[in-house]
Amino acid sequence: MIKERMDELIKMINQASYEYYTLDKPTITDQEYDRYMQELIRLEEEHPELKRKDSPTVRIGGEVIAGFQKVTHEKPMMSLSNVFNEAEIVSFDERIKKEVKNPKYVCELKIDGLSVSLIYKNGELVQAATRGDGVTGEDITHNVKTIKNVPLTLPKPLDIEVRGEIYMPKDSFEKLNQERAQKGEELFANPRNAAAGSVRQLDSKVAASRNLSTFIYHLPNALEMGIHSHYEALKYMRDLGFTTNPNIRKVNNIEELLDFIRTWTEKRESLPYEIDGIVIKLDDLDDQVRLGSTAKYPKWATAYKFPAMEVLTKLKDIVFSVGRTGQVTPNAVLEPVRLMGSIISRTTLHNEDYVKGLDLKIGDIVSIKKAGDVIPEVTKAIKERRTGEEIPFQMTDTCPICGTKLVRKENEAAYYCTNSKCDKRKIEALAHYVSRNAMKIEGFGDRIIEDFYNMGYLRDFSDFYHLYEKKEELMELEGFGEKSIQNLLDSIEKSKGNSLERLLFALGIRHVGAKTAKILARHFQTIDNMIMATEEELGHIYDIGDIIAKSVYSYFQDPANLELINHLKQVGVNTKYLGKEENMNTIFSGKTFVLTGSLENMTREELKDKLEELGGNVSGSVSNKTDVVIVGDKPGSKYDKALELGITIWNEEELMNNLKQ
Repeated sequence: MIKERMDELIKMINQASYEYYTLDKPTITDQEYDRYMQELIRLEEEHPELKRKDSPTVRIGGEVIAGFQKVTHEKPMMSLSNVFNEAEIVSFDERIKKEVKNPKYVCELKIDGLSVSLIYKNGELVQAATRGDGVTGEDITHNVKTIKNVPLTLPKPLDIEVRGEIYMPKDSFEKLNQERAQKGEELFANPRNAAAGSVRQLDSKVAASRNLSTFIYHLPNALEMGIHSHYEALKYMRDLGFTTNPNIRKVNNIEELLDFIRTWTEKRESLPYEIDGIVIKLDDLDDQVRLGSTAKYPKWATAYKFPAMEVLTKLKDIVFSVGRTGQVTPNAVLEPVRLMGSIISRTTLHNEDYVKGLDLKIGDIVSIKKAGDVIPEVTKAIKERRTGEEIPFQMTDTCPICGTKLVRKENEAAYYCTNSKCDKRKIEALAHYVSRNAMKIEGFGDRIIEDFYNMGYLRDFSDFYHLYEKKEELMELEGFGEKSIQNLLDSIEKSKGNSLERLLFALGIRHVGAKTAKILARHFQTIDNMIMATEEELGHIYDIGDIIAKSVYSYFQDPANLELINHLKQVGVNTKYLGKEENMNTIFSGKTFVLTGSLENMTREELKDKLEELGGNVSGSVSNKTDVVIVGDKPGSKYDKALELGITIWNEEELMNNLKQ
């Protein structure tokens, strides 16, 4: 009798969840749902031997794991290419039309969350995994089971994988941050970060308390199930009990597609969850297979990213920071405001000329937007809202850290602290040394760098490689244990094997960015060859120029820098170029290439890296020095310039043939 009642309760609760989350048509009240759930919990506590594995009480959480296991996806979870305006959408449609007659598309809202793969065996959820790098993700099954609209069992005993997005609704996000504020905890920046942090909890009770949700949007093996339309696949998954987004539209042509995008660009703020664009997919699954994918993206789909949005807030103050080169930068302190899913309270104002050009005053109401939907920037002051109490901007003339008189260099807008012993300059230089594009020493946040500097453990770059001598001391510091310190030391040891270009960039030589560092490393092969180079020799290298040559030459003339490099050598840091040496017999060696238009087989950044690896140089503009212009789809004015100058032109087919050789 008790087992029958428990089975009945499970059936009623699952049906209520399906009606509420999937159909959006609840047939019972919240109070009834809660009453059924409490009764089931009580019965399971009294009769634990009768508790089913697929009981909805599993969603309450309680499972705690030691760590996340790696999961290899049977089919890669690929990301999508991006388009940013209607012209690029039209170009995407035209590319499809070259292969597909009268294509039809499915338009979906691009949910701002994190991708998830759900695998069912015999109708039972057995694995949930993050996207990870597309090939390997993390097993988050214990947390996903707590999400109320994820079916634990299916109405049919199927072996099936579905994919979708885990997200946090706006109201859940606001409630979570209110609770964290009351506890004095750091607030989440946006719902996506909150969702990502929630599914990566080792204790599933934490994830259960966050009220996450999902939208399912992809059936990887639809064709094997006899489904030949993406739109029909969505309907099939919905019938199985998965929640698909209700705002999906099948369109017959580009006009209907653009209309859908315009509609949701205007309506996006009205949604109870965050979206950051529109996903466009070719509906016919057989055509999807025929079009295939590039190395990174499917050719049959793309994502339209919404244009930057602007918001108004108050410029509360302008403060100054010191970078690794000594540059002193004004920064805006803003009244916190939400912009495209993030809380913005501070952003750079670049330099004195930028602030004066915008005529910014402390106390102004200012407009800010995200450049490329990523970096917040102040775009203007709303002068009509001034009260007369605003304070004019005044550039500081001394270093805010050490008080040294600042110097504005000729032909530059920036001011510099010239004190090489300035603490802030040293801390910023150390942080740059370990950064991703430099030596890539993982685990060193800005706070740790500053703490280690203030404690005397770090003073110059070579000190990183002596930290192992202080292991016992470091383990006694608050917030550090043997494992975290060992991870730091392992990453430091690994960095010794980096190629020369990473070291050159990490050293912080003025005007030497990641690209220039690679050019220099490939040309000289060893740092000793660079040290011996004359300023004239440096200036003759393609893409270097007099300013960079002078800066590099001056750096290696400083005895303190040479002493530092010797220290790095002594501790085992590699000072040789480890990339492929140029083969002077290849068709690419020594030639200057310019890229224009979009490519199907690789991104322009991937092609740029490949050409440089094969001994070529890549330039951003066409001139008499250009050897080859590589033309993709919808080329720009560079193509016209190449025709005018009679420069060799390769289309993508010629490019790929030459790369194969």
